[in-house]
Amino acid sequence: MNERLKKQKEFLLEVDKMKQIYRQTHIAGGSRQENDAEHSWHLALMAFLLSEHANQAVDVLKVMKMVLIHDLVEVDAGDTYAYDEKGNATKRQREEKAADRIFGILPEDQRREIRSLWEEFEAYETPESQFAHVLDNFQPLSLNDYNEGVDWSRHQVHKHQILKRNAKTPQGSTAIWECMEEIIEKNIEKGNIIDD
Repeated sequence: MNERLKKQKEFLLEVDKMKQIYRQTHIAGGSRQENDAEHSWHLALMAFLLSEHANQAVDVLKVMKMVLIHDLVEVDAGDTYAYDEKGNATKRQREEKAADRIFGILPEDQRREIRSLWEEFEAYETPESQFAHVLDNFQPLSLNDYNEGVDWSRHQVHKHQILKRNAKTPQGSTAIWECMEEIIEKNIEKGNIIDD
């Protein structure tokens, strides 16, 4: 096996560990928590299907790549719950260290490409990264709604927490944000989200 293929194979086996990183969000139907690999696959499919709702034209393939790699760092850093203030305080530091190690397994050109995509996603400045974040927020919100708000109720999530997390969501898609607002209000009325 040539050296390049050997590195690529090693990387692919390393990131297979995403299947063992469980998120707070439950799959549709609520039978179990979803894992990072399932979450990333779901976002990639959403990028393909929902790109027409982005505020600006986006490179769909780039968005798909971005959402497929955005949580690879959680192999080392673990999943940080969206509303965990203590965990979020150290998240960036943990994830940068993980990015150095995990992306460093790849051949240099692919390491640079994936690191660049990950940094672009994190920066939240380009149309692609803004839309990728919309999907990253819309997916768990939709699952939570489908599951009758069980995760919001369990964690006693407040409306202000959801609004803070989604402060930039309208930049990526006004249409999807309007849908999300309806979901939030519906779940406040049901008592699944605590109103402020």
